[in-house]
Parts: sequence; C-alpha cells; structure tokens
Amino acid sequence: MFLPAILYVLTVQYAERCLKSRYTQVIGNTYIGDTQPLLNGSAALKDTISRNIDRYLGNNVLIPLGADIKVTVITKYGTVLYPPFFEEKTVPSLSPDPIKTAAENYELMNEGLVVNVDLKLGHNTLLSNAILVFYILLSLSVLYIYYKAGVRKSRQAENEKNQEIERLKEMEQFYSEKLSHLGQDREKLSEESLKIKNALEKEKVKASKTEEQMLEEIIRLEERLKENLVLQREKTEELEELKEKIKQFEKEGRKEGKSKARDADARRFKVLYKNLSVHDRAVNGLMGLSDDLRIKAEEVIHQLNENPELVTIKRKVFGKKSKQTILEVIFAYKGRLYFTKTKENKIEVLAVGSKNSQTKDLEFLDNLPPR
Repeated sequence: MFLPAILYVLTVQYAERCLKSRYTQVIGNTYIGDTQPLLNGSAALKDTISRNIDRYLGNNVLIPLGADIKVTVITKYGTVLYPPFFEEKTVPSLSPDPIKTAAENYELMNEGLVVNVDLKLGHNTLLSNAILVFYILLSLSVLYIYYKAGVRKSRQAENEKNQEIERLKEMEQFYSEKLSHLGQDREKLSEESLKIKNALEKEKVKASKTEEQMLEEIIRLEERLKENLVLQREKTEELEELKEKIKQFEKEGRKEGKSKARDADARRFKVLYKNLSVHDRAVNGLMGLSDDLRIKAEEVIHQLNENPELVTIKRKVFGKKSKQTILEVIFAYKGRLYFTKTKENKIEVLAVGSKNSQTKDLEFLDNLPPR
C-alpha cells in the first residue's frame, strides 16, 4: 500500500540530485562560452553569462514538465553575476570603452566564479505525476500476479477436495445399493424359510424321513440367513464409516479455510506493518472479533506502527513469569489490545480480544516466558 509512495519520494529525490549534478556540470562548461570577446572588451561578462544561461534554460525540456531550476553565478568575493538584478542605468555613451570592459571582465574572472544550481521537481506536476502513476501501476501488477497465483492454487485445492467428496459419495451410493440388494435377499430367504416351515408342518404327518430332510433344509436356510445378516451388518458398518469419512473430510476443509485466512492475515500484517510484530495469539484474537471491532483494532495497530505516541494507554500489566511491562489499550469500549516493547525497542502486539476474553488474555500474558 505504501510502497508506491515511498518509491516515488526516493525516485524524486534521486532524480533531483542527479539532475542537479548534471546541470551544474553542463552550465559550468557553457555559461562563459568563448572568452575571446570577453578579453578584447567587445562583450561584458555579465551579459554573456546571462545570455548563455537563459538560452540553455529556454531549451531545457524538463522545465515545462515541472522542474524548477534556479541558477546563481557569483564571484568568490560575493559579486552576483547571475541572475541579473535591476540596476539604475546611466545614459550610455556612444560606444562602451572596450579597454574598460575588458579590464572589468578580467578582474571579475580573476576573483573566481562559482556556479550554484538549485533544482526541485515539484509535486502534482506532469513529471512527478508520471513517476507516481508508474509505481502505482507496477505495484498493482505485482499484487495482481500474486492474487492470480493464490486464486489458482485455491481453485486447484478446492477441485481436489470436491473430487474426493464425489468419489466417497459414489462409494456410499454403491454400498447403499448393495445393502438394499442384501435386504431383498434376506426377505426372500425369510419367505422361503417360512414356506418351508409351513410345508414341513404339513409333511410331518407323512413320514419321519421327510421330516428330518425338511429340518436339515431349514437349518441350512437359517445358516444362510445368519450369514446374510452378518454380511448385511458388515456392509452397514462400512457405510457408516464412509459417512464419517465424508463428514471428517468436510470438517477438515472448513478448518483448512480458517487456517488459510489466519495465515493470510499474518502475511498481511508482516507486509503492512514493518515497525512491529504480531503474535499468533493476536492474529487468532482478531479473527474472533466482529467486523466493527476488528476494524477498530487494526486502526490501533496502524497507529502503533506509524506513531506509537498517539496511542492512549489505559494501564500497565506486569507478567508473572516474564517480568516485563505489558501495556493495555482499549478500543471501541469493548476491545482490548496488549503490547510490549522488545529489547530491540520494537513493538510486539501480544493479544487482541474483547472484554469477554480479557480473563483468558491476562492468563496468557501471565504465562509468557521470559524475554
């Protein structure tokens, strides 16, 4: 978020230094021009310097784009040669004295000339706005690439999860159909057993041998019925196990989504807040807050990152084990945020929660290890 602005400021400063050095060198090589007219008195030094510098600045392409270039030429004794000042002009003679002009030129050049160039790239100009727009577009391009990669990875994981769920559902349907067939077979066997029993009762009167054969057949059918019941029970257990696997897989998918959101918040804090660190306890606490409390909590974290002096401290909390001073901040009346300063004088946000979770947060702070 802040990277384009930072790069814009650094680029403007670097460009000002480079252009100032370059223009100082170029103007220093061209502001006098040919010295022959100056030495023979046909041209005045001030007029020559003004003419050369004005011509160079008039042809400069950066000035219309927003560059502010100020050039001064003085002697080592403080005589200002450029920019020219309005002086009271005397009535000139018919022609200037070349000898006098040459003597003045020679005297000024002997004093030693110093060229100073002051260059500023103004804000809200065409050049500075072009630099800022370039870095904004570059930052958006990088964020877009990371966003597309994350979306692609998330879609791939989601597709794999959906495929596994569909496979388990197909297995569930297959075993359900098989169980249904086994139930039908059991009913058929029960009907056959009942018919045989009825027939056996009728045939008991006829002969004992027939009765024994019928009893054996009943026993055989009952054993088949028991085997069918055992097989049906096994398939029922397998079906229940498949249902549990589906529920577990869906539950893991929800946990994975929460874990991804927590990891995304942790990465976002590392990118946005360079001047502080956020404990995992604080990240988990933020996820448990409502949207309004979470926005207020992030405002406090932003202030701690930018200017901790603006944050209002309610009280100090001293950890029992760590023996370090922990500061408590209240936000949105119900919100609580706890932070401390490390040995490196860096702020670490230890816990974020509400009034309801204050007891658990204080217990966590008491059990922090010494640092």
